[in-house]
Amino acid sequence: MENFQRALGRLEEAVLLAEEKRGEDLYPFLRDSAIQRFEFTFEILWKLIKSSLRELEGIECNSPKSCMRELFRNKYITEEELKELLRMVDDRNLTVHTYHEELAEKLFGKLKDYVSLIRRVGERLEERFPKPPPPNP
Repeated sequence: MENFQRALGRLEEAVLLAEEKRGEDLYPFLRDSAIQRFEFTFEILWKLIKSSLRELEGIECNSPKSCMRELFRNKYITEEELKELLRMVDDRNLTVHTYHEELAEKLFGKLKDYVSLIRRVGERLEERFPKPPPPNP
């Protein structure tokens, strides 16, 4: 959980800094850095979900989307949160194309909402299981 919290904090910092520098020469670099932080944080989140479901519920899931669906089936998240998480998985898969300015802007525009969603899911895992297992690499 410590790595997850650290990654989430750095994602939040990156998003805020990029927003502050919007319109300046450094902005594209900061925006792209925030998108990269989103990728790291997402990877840690889904692996944390995967290991928590396996260790604590006996559920095996092998992809981000299957883990998100199992999270919903086991009442960790609402149906609306599931839909948001599935959209987030799709957007995570698009991050390899952020060399397209329009796509990079679109993804960056969603990061604030994703940060909030990631935080809620992480807090819920922590509430139900104060010491979830560490994510597997």
